[in-house]
Parts: sequence; C-alpha cells; structure tokens
Amino acid sequence: QVQFVESGGGLVQPGGSLRLSCAASGSIFSTAVMGWYRQAPGKQRELVAVSTRRGATTYVTSVKGRFTISRDNAKNTVYLQMNSLKPEDTAVYYCNAQKSGAEYWGQGTQVTVSL
Repeated sequence: QVQFVESGGGLVQPGGSLRLSCAASGSIFSTAVMGWYRQAPGKQRELVAVSTRRGATTYVTSVKGRFTISRDNAKNTVYLQMNSLKPEDTAVYYCNAQKSGAEYWGQGTQVTVSL
C-alpha cells in the first residue's frame, strides 16, 4: 500500500513562492512516474508537472519557467518549487504516482495566492 504525506501549502501573495513536498511510503517511489496535479474550484483536475524516475520532466504551459518539479529517490520525496505565483495558481495540489497501470493520490494541500 502506498501512502503520501503532503506539505508546504498555504497562503502567499502574488509574486511569492512556495515549495510543496510529498513523501511516499511503500516501495514504488524510485521506479514510478511522480507528478503534481491541481484542482481549482469549479474546474477539472489538471496536470501541473511530472517527473520520471530518471528526472525527465514535463510541465503544463501555464507554469513553465515558474515551477520546478524535482525528486529525491533516496528520501522517497517529490517536490514542487513554485515561484512567481499568480492568483490563478490557487487550487488544491495533489501528489500522484503512476506505475504499471496503477495510480496513487495524495490527500491534497491547499495553495492560495491572494493579497
């Protein structure tokens, strides 16, 4: 069974930064594709960024140049560094792992960008 502990969300002003962390239990982390998704009120959940086990990354266009996904396989942890935050980045952010057709989700952490 895979479990995640997410942290790092909160309230930040526009232009500010936050770093999300997702620590995974279980044995899949090192070989799974890890990602961050987000869901804003009234909208569908969308992919923000993913990282393969070797560190190849993909980002949604709206966060390119502002967000960075990284992973520490020794610590079973994936991070999302978010800079130059905008009000439209406000959402619940979810950690995700995919391996061998299975998918696992974290509980979500709220990020609010507002004055």
